[in-house]
Amino acid sequence: MRLVAVGGHSRNIGKTSLLCSLVAATPEFEWTAVKIAQSGHGVCSQDGQPCDCAVDDPVHPYSIDPETNRDGAEDTSRMLRAGAKRALWVRSPQGRLGEAMPSFEKVVGGDERVIVESNSLLDHLDPAFYVAVLDFRVEDFKASCRRHLERADAFALAAPDTAPWEWFDPELLVRKPCFAIEPPSYCTPEIGALLRERVG
Repeated sequence: MRLVAVGGHSRNIGKTSLLCSLVAATPEFEWTAVKIAQSGHGVCSQDGQPCDCAVDDPVHPYSIDPETNRDGAEDTSRMLRAGAKRALWVRSPQGRLGEAMPSFEKVVGGDERVIVESNSLLDHLDPAFYVAVLDFRVEDFKASCRRHLERADAFALAAPDTAPWEWFDPELLVRKPCFAIEPPSYCTPEIGALLRERVG
């Protein structure tokens, strides 16, 4: 199995759009696409509905569900529309993703190429390629992305002409390949070529 991770530092900065564009640009890979979501803020990891479950509540275990609706609004539906052979939604309470990993690896173990939207995946597995989406206009920064910045194989910049955050090491942008992304096609020929090099 060749594993790819698409991460980023915040919500709504283009992570899913980039993943879907990568899938659409490389149909020969017949991707299994995965969305990982961690709850613990009033949303149940079992069914995605509002609830009062706590992070350590054993009644709400992780779940791994296949997406069957190509026409839906969920990110996993978008992955199917982009051309993924199949799409999965992995949900777990915050801090307990590791408990889902044995089952996750079993579910995707027979797939040749798997692309996952997640930073936290890198706490447990070592992908062949990890690209992190950065938008310097957005201050929010996930701890999971900060932990793995040095491990990024490339950065996808949603606002390449904006100065980085004051705390951010600009040398990272020199040492790592950087690609400007913008709608409607987030996948540049260069990032597509790098992806093929790593997982082809």
